[in-house]
Amino acid sequence: MKLTGECFCGEIKYEINGSLHDARSCHCSRCRKAFNSQASAYALVEPEEFKWLSGESLLTSYIGAHGFGLQFCSKCGSTLCGIYNDAIHGVTLGCVNGDPKIELGRHIYVGSKASWEIMPQGENQYQQDAPENT
Repeated sequence: MKLTGECFCGEIKYEINGSLHDARSCHCSRCRKAFNSQASAYALVEPEEFKWLSGESLLTSYIGAHGFGLQFCSKCGSTLCGIYNDAIHGVTLGCVNGDPKIELGRHIYVGSKASWEIMPQGENQYQQDAPENT
């Protein structure tokens, strides 16, 4: 499967030659700030299947203490992907074009969700991360 994605202003574009997996929504306070939303919507990608098509020079990175970070457009601010030790780890689902043929499989860190957020019923929810990922 070939997927494409881009930032809000369209200056940065990427391509994925493969499929996304392990889609999740994180509701922790850090993701709310990083994604400027009630939660993140994020899926993993194999680094070798990801390629920047244009605008890579406009990327700005934020790297946290444990090597995980985010890359976003320095022009429009769209958060495009997550990185770990300088390799693409996953993509934000809001920047993927078209139907990525994936659904959110779990909502994590709902124990620290925003007080104003109402969680969807019938979804896999974890107070912290899912047990298989802790």
